[in-house]
Amino acid sequence: MSTTSKIALVTGGSRGLGKDMALRLAEKGVDVILTYVSKEDAALEVAAQIQQKGQKAAVLHLNTGDIKSFDTFIQQLKSTLQSQFQATHIDYLVNNAGVGLYAAIPEMSEEQFDEVLNIHFKGVYFLTQKVLTLMNDGGGIVNVSSGLTRVAVPGSSAYAAMKGAVEVYTRYLAKELGARKIKANVVAPGAVMTDFGGAHLRNDEQLQQFISSVTALGRPGQAEDIGGVVAFLCSPEAGWVNGQRIEVSGGMAL
Repeated sequence: MSTTSKIALVTGGSRGLGKDMALRLAEKGVDVILTYVSKEDAALEVAAQIQQKGQKAAVLHLNTGDIKSFDTFIQQLKSTLQSQFQATHIDYLVNNAGVGLYAAIPEMSEEQFDEVLNIHFKGVYFLTQKVLTLMNDGGGIVNVSSGLTRVAVPGSSAYAAMKGAVEVYTRYLAKELGARKIKANVVAPGAVMTDFGGAHLRNDEQLQQFISSVTALGRPGQAEDIGGVVAFLCSPEAGWVNGQRIEVSGGMAL
């Protein structure tokens, strides 16, 4: 590929939705830097698959809940861009990394709440702030939310509240970055069969049947249902899509 490929940074790209996003981006001719928190081998395997598709790939460690580590990460990102991509800037940021948390409101501990706050909102806010210094004008940001901001499912109050905050933040990003022609959008997956949240959905056949019954297309989502939408938002075809929440749920709870 030519050295003029666009470059995307995908957090949490070693598995599940992030892996599919990274691969779909590569299929659109985008080079990818993906981050992992614990599964380096899996991340390297995704990078190898990206390279097989003819694009450049690199892997960096990042805990999106550890905001104090972001300055070090930005330095690593800079040197990786120079050494492996002969570049100084990225074009797209996909804030995908996350963890699941299922706890009823009376049982929620402050420690659990803070962990979800740091990973799903504070981390997204400040990582985006820092990456903006390395982002080309005319690029794009895709923040990953959840169908749970629209449909209230008991046990997901803190997680969904953080995702709701991300949706508001995304509209502000779109507004404030308009002068730089940087677009910001939200992709909100419905219930997806991955190992997210301890494979909560994948291991519960009754839950799968319930999700199927309330989804217009009659099944739970797969990781492969989501990545193509993110890749579309990181393409010229989506150049006039800005400040939007796109739910990718097969028509869940319509």
